[in-house]
Amino acid sequence: MGTSDTTVARGDMEPLLILHAVAAVCAPALVRRLGRDAFLVLALPPACGLGYALWVAVSGVPVESRHDWAPALGLGLSFRVDPLALLMTSLVTGVGALVLLYCSRYFDAGEEGLGRFGGELVAFAGAMLGLVVADNLILLYVFWELTTVFSYLLIGHDPASRASRRAAMQALTVTTFGGLTMLAGMVVLGETAGTYEISRIVADPPAGGAIPVATALILVGALSKSAIFPFSMWLPAAMAAPTPVSAYLHAAAMVKAGIYLIARLGPAFGGLPVWQVIVVPLGLLTMVLGGWRALREYDLKRLLAYGTVSQLGFLTVLFGAATGDTAIAGVAMLLAHALFKASLFLVVGIIDHSTGTRDLRELSGLRRSAPWLCATAVAAAASMAGIPPFLGFVGKEAAFESLLTGRLADTVTLAGVVAGSVLTAAYSLRFLWGAFGDRPGLEPVPAHRSAAATFLPSALLAVLGLVAAPFSARYGHAMEGYTGTFAGPGHGTHLALWTGAPVPLLLSAVALAGGVVLFLARTAVARAGELLHLIDSGRAYWAVVRALDRFALQLTGVTQRGSLPDYLMIAFVSMAGIGGFSLLYGPARDIRLDVVRWERVEQPLVGALLIATALIAPRVRSHIVLALVAGLTGYGVALLFLVHGSPDLALTQFLAETLSLVVFVLVLRRLPVGPREGQPRVPFGVRLVLGVVSGVVAVGAGMLAESARSTVPVGSLMAGAAEKAGASNIVSALLVDIRAWDTMGESSVLVVLTLGVTSLIFLRRRTYALERPSGKVRRGEGTHWLAATLPVGEQAVVLEIVARLIFHTVVLISIFLLFTGHSAVGGGFAGGIVAGLALVVRYLAGGRYELAVAVPVHAGVLIGLGLLLSTVTALWGLLVAGAPLEMLAADVTIPLVGKLHLSTVLLFDLGVYVTVVGMVQDILRSLGAELDRQIDDEEGR
Repeated sequence: MGTSDTTVARGDMEPLLILHAVAAVCAPALVRRLGRDAFLVLALPPACGLGYALWVAVSGVPVESRHDWAPALGLGLSFRVDPLALLMTSLVTGVGALVLLYCSRYFDAGEEGLGRFGGELVAFAGAMLGLVVADNLILLYVFWELTTVFSYLLIGHDPASRASRRAAMQALTVTTFGGLTMLAGMVVLGETAGTYEISRIVADPPAGGAIPVATALILVGALSKSAIFPFSMWLPAAMAAPTPVSAYLHAAAMVKAGIYLIARLGPAFGGLPVWQVIVVPLGLLTMVLGGWRALREYDLKRLLAYGTVSQLGFLTVLFGAATGDTAIAGVAMLLAHALFKASLFLVVGIIDHSTGTRDLRELSGLRRSAPWLCATAVAAAASMAGIPPFLGFVGKEAAFESLLTGRLADTVTLAGVVAGSVLTAAYSLRFLWGAFGDRPGLEPVPAHRSAAATFLPSALLAVLGLVAAPFSARYGHAMEGYTGTFAGPGHGTHLALWTGAPVPLLLSAVALAGGVVLFLARTAVARAGELLHLIDSGRAYWAVVRALDRFALQLTGVTQRGSLPDYLMIAFVSMAGIGGFSLLYGPARDIRLDVVRWERVEQPLVGALLIATALIAPRVRSHIVLALVAGLTGYGVALLFLVHGSPDLALTQFLAETLSLVVFVLVLRRLPVGPREGQPRVPFGVRLVLGVVSGVVAVGAGMLAESARSTVPVGSLMAGAAEKAGASNIVSALLVDIRAWDTMGESSVLVVLTLGVTSLIFLRRRTYALERPSGKVRRGEGTHWLAATLPVGEQAVVLEIVARLIFHTVVLISIFLLFTGHSAVGGGFAGGIVAGLALVVRYLAGGRYELAVAVPVHAGVLIGLGLLLSTVTALWGLLVAGAPLEMLAADVTIPLVGKLHLSTVLLFDLGVYVTVVGMVQDILRSLGAELDRQIDDEEGR
């Protein structure tokens, strides 16, 4: 996947992607300051991307950029711009910039949610840009899923609309299912090929029995993304989104992602039987079904949506046929479709804004009240129908010519394409008639004048469909770097307004004539469509979803009964069952371990302590006492680490165990203090046997893993790696230098876990801020050690004094651990827990009001700031050193201080420190302060 050395051919892609990310983050602030004019600023990142694409087109392709990301896993930031990627980049950035310009006057000034919408749209543009230039399967998948998430947010822009919410969820469900299936195929493909770089896979396709399976899995993702049957239902439903979303995502960007992936992998795997069986037939079926459904739609936007489904099927056929001839037709139609369909969607948005409706049964006479808008729509629809001299005609002529091979399969495909083209011409006429024609008995609908910022993007796209047609031959020549990668010479299909071949021209005439006939017979066609409409795909989808919901509800009722002991029993039984099965049916293994009684005299003493606590714990009846006894086992493990010569691990274990004990006590205080009543449902003997078996399985697994070692342990290499990183503490070097990725991942997991727990506590509250002391809060009489104290009768003056005296000292110790972690015992995690324990003392002494005074910053701010520091450190290493999380260091001499070693490790560790402090505060805020508030409410305080 990644290369061992960072190589850059020309032009890094990362700055463009970062520019989109920064613009997305700043969008809410820009909208608050500039209003809807902020969209003009937000259009700059896609415009810069278009400028980059033009520069690449002039300077030549391919352009490559590679940076190591996780070399041990072979992951790399690999980007490559070849002719196909350049075409998609131009569409994504060019149409994106025009749509953002359109947004600046499409939305009303002061409309709610504009900042969020602008950020999501720019973020989607950046994700789509990353998708089309990614040269790594895993990287492509990351951007693929980002487009899925942002499309979900954009489609569901109006949270008050049930239709928007349902459409967003439907799109998310279908495309996520396809994406996960595709990920499995990508992993199989990458492992079989020995590389995840797409260019290398296409240049040297792997072989083997796993390749057809991987190809089929990847195709599921591609087809679902591009709304190919049977995944077509989500695209028409997504028309609940604002019109700019439809013009961008559903004409030029997101729905083209699946087409792009088929086009990208076609040269390598287009000849596989599984490819031909899946892609071309489903593409033909989608083209015909989508076109037929468009003929009975009355909503102009849904009419275009079904037309888009039909056109996507057409593109799937062209790229799925996997020949150089069909590919040249495919790239022509890919460009033409983006131009005319985005233009038509923008026209529909103008009509909706000007008249208040897009129902063709309510529109009449717009061709007179909006003549320029009508001219724009006519130009775009003419290109969609394949009328000369537009680019759509060039692409359709090339498609007909490319399929005139005489082979039976190609002849059948050609017949299907001609039938789909007939339907395309028919719904193109239906759109123009419905939007701008006159209705008998219906008064002309007045239309407000549209702003230049909304009209010009649609007009420019439509004009480009006309202007580009004479240059189609030059365009075809420029795309030969891609089309030439397909096997077989073909019969010389080329792009031109007139190729000299009479048969394709005749087929175009047949398609147009057939479309006119269907349009004239539109009433009969609509009636026939209603009679033949037996199954609605949308209803079928929701029926399947409801059935899955019922099954999940029943399964949850059986397995999830809200009993933690039951869950633990299931986990331990599963663990014991897996261990027993492996022992009975797995291969025989020899356990070869050097057993030593002990190395230091303290070890058997600590072991005896652990055994004693393990024997006492099952007989304890009080929840609080049981938590304390269980905590002793954790402290015993910390002592074992210490006597084994691992003070870092001992310190971390001790601090984590202390914090866990505090959490236990905070939670258990809502339970009865006395002994547990009643007999447990599971007898003690059964629980004892299960515990012993689980322990044996865990120990046995560890022994087997130890005895199965076949290479030299890496521990002997750690000292050298730590020295190379400039650290004298091997454990800290391991956490923040050698395996910094693991530390980032673990921090993120802990954050998610903390937020999940606290969200359950705050489930019924809308505010999460800590309550600060006010005049209504009574102080304890005679004590002024803290800013706030517990109610009279609950105070502990000694604890208040201790908290006041040691708080600042403990915080200083935590900072000391932070700064010394790279050279001695400590680090950001340990320091953060120590600081968190200082907050625990303040809270225990003064209650929830004291906690609010001790940490005036919101827990979410601290957590976000900590993760941001860690992430910025990673990106800084990428920009400066060429590799993410590459820690930078420098030795500087400061007067009166001496030599000082500075490193970005400290920033990374500081991020961990702040994150941990924020998590502890969040725990105290939820399990402490919120439960205190609930208790006070129950007692009427």
